Amino acid sequence: MMHQKDDSPMYLFDCSFDEHERESELLKDYEVPKYFKNDLFNLISESRRPPYRWFLIGPERSGTSAHIDPLGTSAWNALVFGRKRWVLTKPGTRKRHVKGYKLRQRGEDGEASTYFSYVIPRILKEEHRKKVRDMGIREAIQEPGEVIYVPGGWYHAVLNLTHTVAVTQNFCARAQFLKIWRHVRKGRKKMAKKWLAKLKEIYPDLAEAALKCNEEDGWEMKSSSSKKKKKKKKKSSRKSSSDDDDERKESGSRKSSKKRHPSSRDRDGNDEASEVHKKKPKSSSG
Repeated sequence: MMHQKDDSPMYLFDCSFDEHERESELLKDYEVPKYFKNDLFNLISESRRPPYRWFLIGPERSGTSAHIDPLGTSAWNALVFGRKRWVLTKPGTRKRHVKGYKLRQRGEDGEASTYFSYVIPRILKEEHRKKVRDMGIREAIQEPGEVIYVPGGWYHAVLNLTHTVAVTQNFCARAQFLKIWRHVRKGRKKMAKKWLAKLKEIYPDLAEAALKCNEEDGWEMKSSSSKKKKKKKKKSSRKSSSDDDDERKESGSRKSSKKRHPSSRDRDGNDEASEVHKKKPKSSSG
């Protein structure tokens, strides 16, 4: 990795390192900084909680283009080895502006090295000319042993200036609870129900705030029992319709069996029966 010469080398994000016997030894040296220990997602079980903790290894020139972290969460990033360059924009910045879609030239990709080398300088130039809204761009160089805090909803991008090793974790701060709650109830419905139940036990004020938020937004959280009832209703309606079809078929077969077929005597000697037999309509598929 340290000797590769790729323009955009692979950036390794491992969120399952704690699940393997050998790699889980890293957890002995892993500690959440005191500023970020109050994480409301700790109320959710590991199986229900989305990936939130990563071990990062990135060679020189690798990185991430501008993005917002999932579910509106905040994040901290602790650098163990190497140097990183960061760019952050204030919340509310439009995606097309921060990504610089219109400023890319033909043949330029969306990789971090391209973004930092070409797109960022063009964005700053456009801002200076007042051609785009001020995005409040903040830049920083992260050194070993330093921790970067990324607030929820802030676009950010990273370029590894050297070979780097880091750890990062997303979390839900109390101050951002309602914003994150709106994301969770929409994107992680089952998790939202479990989370709300735990909040009622431990943080009833936040549970009340979540329910009030749902009411104000006109958001209805459907229970699993109502879903089961719906499924049962669908099944019963399907069954009744199939029963009706069977009944119609049965009554149709009874009617057809009641129709009078001319006897051998009629066919031989009765002109009227012979006429009826000739005028009998052709049977249809329906």
